[in-house]
Amino acid sequence: MEDECAETETADACFTASWRAVHEKLNRRARYLAKGDHARAEDLLSCTAIKSLQLLRRSAKRIHNPEGFLFLVLQHTHIDSLRREQRENRIFDHAEAEYIEQIAVPQSPLEYLSHKRTVEMLARLVSRLPPVQQQLLTLAFINGASYAEIAACLGISNALVRKRIQLLRDKLRLLLPFP
Repeated sequence: MEDECAETETADACFTASWRAVHEKLNRRARYLAKGDHARAEDLLSCTAIKSLQLLRRSAKRIHNPEGFLFLVLQHTHIDSLRREQRENRIFDHAEAEYIEQIAVPQSPLEYLSHKRTVEMLARLVSRLPPVQQQLLTLAFINGASYAEIAACLGISNALVRKRIQLLRDKLRLLLPFP
């Protein structure tokens, strides 16, 4: 137990000394990686400090150049943040979010009433469609499935999916009171 405490204190002292020695250079590098975004650079530095201290505590004997190690951890933290951003962007498209926000929050009570009536009318139209067309509408327009995915789901050919979607569009155009 005492050995672990001694190692932890040594790792903490090593981290503190190394951090102080290269803090300005780390800060410059973080700002460069964050393309001038001060808040993002601070996030990178914070994550770098936490990860570095944890790694030093676990395996201080294996790290021979702690100052260089800090730069390596900063680089890896930056790469991790880019990957996380890409995953989040795949899950939730920001342009789509802005569009949803625009239609979800009308500007005036009149627009709200208009949107509400439109949604109610569309719900009535969709409920009058046969179940097969409702499923097709859901797959194609709500879920955004490709023709191949829809064909696999329904057990029909791609050409038949395209034809049924075209017929569904034509039917909705006829039923809708606006273009």
